[in-house]
Amino acid sequence: MSPDRKPRQEAAEEKISGRPHTSETEAPTISAEDARQGEIILRTRRRRIIFLSGLVGFVVLVLVMRILA
Repeated sequence: MSPDRKPRQEAAEEKISGRPHTSETEAPTISAEDARQGEIILRTRRRRIIFLSGLVGFVVLVLVMRILA
């Protein structure tokens, strides 16, 4: 087998996934389109309170900075 030819399994995986085979030590490649599809999951009341407190805190910080500037 010539060095530039891929083994059959790797070639088959590339056809299915559209990406070349990566070793187990490499991080998976995620397209930008897939990465943009994030969603915030706030399942517990505690997490919702912490998240909303952070948003309110940021708004208050911006208002204080504008007043002091």
